[in-house]
Amino acid sequence: MHRVEQLLRRLALNDEKLVGSVLARTPGDAQVAALDRKAEALVQVGALLSVGASTASLRWTVELAQATGATDEEILAVLVAIGPTVGLARVVAEAPRLALAMGYEIEEEA
Repeated sequence: MHRVEQLLRRLALNDEKLVGSVLARTPGDAQVAALDRKAEALVQVGALLSVGASTASLRWTVELAQATGATDEEILAVLVAIGPTVGLARVVAEAPRLALAMGYEIEEEA
């Protein structure tokens, strides 16, 4: 059995040890280290945006992404990339929060 298949099987079966290590891990600690730190941080930004996470969590993850070399354009591209999956309403709702997390203050127009 391939390693990826084995890990997926263990996750699907809710293997306590593996699930615990997944939930307790820090960026860069992956058992399957296929993403570099910057890509992983950008994926985390996308995940937080897609679930409507708090602005504080989003700010922390944006700062992590920036620390790994992600540019503001790349971080914005994450919001644009998830748009077709999460829908227009989520993108519009998350844009001001992402702007705040990135240090921009934008005013909503009437």
